[in-house]
Amino acid sequence: MLGKPVAHSLSPVLHLAAYRALGLNDWTYERLEADAEQLRELVGGFGAEWVGVSVTMPGKHAALEFATESTARAQAVGAANTLVNLGEGRWRADCTDVDGVAGAVLAVCGKPPTDRPAVVLGAGGTASAAAVACAELGLSAVRFVVREPARAASAVAAAQRVNLSVEVARWAEVDWGEVAAEASVLVNTTPPDAVRPHARQLADAARVLDVIYHPWPTPLAEAVLTAGGQLATGLDMLLHQAFGQVEQFTGRPAPREEMRAALREATGGVHELPLG
Repeated sequence: MLGKPVAHSLSPVLHLAAYRALGLNDWTYERLEADAEQLRELVGGFGAEWVGVSVTMPGKHAALEFATESTARAQAVGAANTLVNLGEGRWRADCTDVDGVAGAVLAVCGKPPTDRPAVVLGAGGTASAAAVACAELGLSAVRFVVREPARAASAVAAAQRVNLSVEVARWAEVDWGEVAAEASVLVNTTPPDAVRPHARQLADAARVLDVIYHPWPTPLAEAVLTAGGQLATGLDMLLHQAFGQVEQFTGRPAPREEMRAALREATGGVHELPLG
């Protein structure tokens, strides 16, 4: 796992549980602190014993640029969280964050209706992955709600690359009740305090994914739970994105039950983390 900071990552919990369940008792999964500038030199020096690398911020764009080949969805997102060692200096980039968003929504909320747009709060890297995931869920439109529309170019481009119809709304100008009512699924990628003033209105959305899981509960999560709504969390997303990484690293089906159990234990069993 490469990132900066990376000490807080729960990915080792998931990967080590998977490797042990698969009988890969000599496999390890290390946290290595590295920023985007360090990624190329570091990964470029890895030998054949390194089967793959998980990449978190701020290195996801650098990972895609470093790779010698990449999946269509990594290209669509414009970033990669997964590098697979193909040997002889070749690396394949993928973005299993797309699986994380789509898998979390499906497992917790069920398949969203396709006749209404997804609403994504924010326009950073997670928003780009969320847009591509919405296309995989069969949606045809996405509405980004952002502080400054001019800064949403990357997320808009990602959505357009997967043929979504795109609308960008300014944060200060939207009707939050309307945002919730119109959303097929609402994905919040912004900090907890950003949505605090609007949490009660947003809780009316039929399906919510709040990608923040620490500290918990977020104001939005608390409002959704109080209203009895369907809420997927960042831990659900973390779990579902890890399945694809494990499968690409090992070439074997991910032991989902064991990975889920390990994550639940590591986080105090606060979330059910359904597998769908």
